[in-house]
Amino acid sequence: MDRGDRLETIFRNDGDRELFLKTLEQACERSGWRVHSYVLMANHYHMLLETPEPNLSAGMQWLQSTYTIRHNVKHRLRGHLFQGRYKAIPVDGEDGTYFRTVSDYIHLNPARAGLVRERLLDYRWSSFPALVGTPRKRPRWLCAQWVLEQGDRAAGRMVLRKGLEQRAREDRKGGEIDKEMLKALRRGWCFGSEEFRSALLDRLDGGAGKGDGMERMHDEREAERLVKEGLAALAIKKSDLGNTPKGSAEKVALASLIRKRTMTTNGWLAKNLHMGDPSRVCRYCAAADGRPDIGKLVRKLEMSIGKA
Repeated sequence: MDRGDRLETIFRNDGDRELFLKTLEQACERSGWRVHSYVLMANHYHMLLETPEPNLSAGMQWLQSTYTIRHNVKHRLRGHLFQGRYKAIPVDGEDGTYFRTVSDYIHLNPARAGLVRERLLDYRWSSFPALVGTPRKRPRWLCAQWVLEQGDRAAGRMVLRKGLEQRAREDRKGGEIDKEMLKALRRGWCFGSEEFRSALLDRLDGGAGKGDGMERMHDEREAERLVKEGLAALAIKKSDLGNTPKGSAEKVALASLIRKRTMTTNGWLAKNLHMGDPSRVCRYCAAADGRPDIGKLVRKLEMSIGKA
């Protein structure tokens, strides 16, 4: 979760909300995140997401900085958009009570804020309409399995819909969410059972300060795999990269794919693909959007290279 700098608006209109969701989709593709619930309000957002790989920090940095740049360009603004580093609270996924509490808390935000008069379903900018609606219209990055306790079928979706709609009508300030649990969610550093809390403390004691390194290791391993399989698909030897133009279509296509699927730095790409200064990687990839030849190569790579 995060809020606007000085509590100012981060979504000025529906176009901004669409832009944020598009950026979130790209972040999920790059990081492998699974989003279970989300809501976009005027000056803040909430997400309940799962990180199969240890890349929350890198992913959030990319998501918020990219949206900020796009938002500022669109509105001809400068400076910070968010109030600072996002707030992240580990949630106990083994105990369904805690998971459901967070998901419900997120989906009931518009009702508590008085943004819906009758139906919670009428608020477009949360995952609730997509989760209780037709699965084929649901974004690929939105996961329904855990939120829909009764299963992703008509009956299961109706249970969720009726339950939350009833709670929104009964109490615009949080429905039946237990006050103590709500206090723990808002003020605590984690949200779960005592066993969950103890397990987290043990992990922190044994590996404090190693998070960023683990993220870089994952992304670099995945990038190395993409380079190896990408060069094979393009019939290029790694030893020939140094003799290939820094901005060749093949290098830019491969760099674009790696940037799309990982959080690897431009410095890493510049070094391993022999593309010169890291700033060039960004310029090459930005210009690639308007080049059909590079687009064709990217599609070829995507067909040839599977997910890890």
